[in-house]
Amino acid sequence: MKTLGILGGMSPESTVSYYLNINRAVNQALGGNASAKILMSSVNFEEIVQCQKQGNWQGAADILAEQARLLEQAGADGILLATNTMHKVAKQITDNISVPFLHILDCVAAVIQAKGITKVALLGTQFTMSDNFYKDGLLERGITPIVPNEETQQEIHRIIFEELCLGKITESAKAFYLQTIQQLREQGAEGVILGCTEIGLLINQNDSPLPFFDTAALHSQMAVEFILGQ
Repeated sequence: MKTLGILGGMSPESTVSYYLNINRAVNQALGGNASAKILMSSVNFEEIVQCQKQGNWQGAADILAEQARLLEQAGADGILLATNTMHKVAKQITDNISVPFLHILDCVAAVIQAKGITKVALLGTQFTMSDNFYKDGLLERGITPIVPNEETQQEIHRIIFEELCLGKITESAKAFYLQTIQQLREQGAEGVILGCTEIGLLINQNDSPLPFFDTAALHSQMAVEFILGQ
C-alpha cells in the first residue's frame, strides 16, 4: 500500500468527504479493519482565500508547494490537492516535488471521455469558470466546457464561499444550481462537471437527467487506485 499526501482544508467540508471516501473504498477493497495510509496538511483556508481575492496566486502557490514538500519529506509517495480551484497552481507544486501529483483533470476527463461526451457544463468557483487554467485543461483533453454568464457565475461563487464552505446547505441554493444546469443543457451541455469539491454536498445525480461528474468523488477514486497500486 502506498502512502498518499493530501493538501487539504480548502475547504474542510470537502476535505472530510475525501478522507471518508478514500478510507471507505480502501476498506471495501481490502476488508477487515484496513484503512488508507494518509498524510495530510490542512492549510488555513482563509490565507488561501485572501491570496485568491488579491490575485496573489504566487503567494498561494508558495504555501501549497511548501506543504507538498513537507508531505513528501514525511513519506508521501504521491500528492493529491483536494480542491479544483487551486489546481491553477498545480505546476508550481509539481515543480517542487519529485513524487507523482494526482491531477484532478486527468481523472475527470477520463471518465467523461469514456462516456463519449464532448460538451459539458462547468460549475465551480468563478476562478474555475472564468480563468483559462481549467477550461484549457479540458479542451486539451478533448472536452468543450460550457459556462454560465458572469452574473450567474458570481452567484454560484457566492454560494460556494458563503454557504457550502461553511457547511450551510439551503433549498434556494440547490434550486439556483439546478436552474443553471437546465439553462446550460439548453445550450448543448451533455453532462455536468461539479467543478468545485463542495458542490457535491448540495446536489447529486438524482437531481438531474444529465450525467454528473463529481470531481471530489472521482478524484477520491483516483487516490484509491494510487494507494492500492492499481
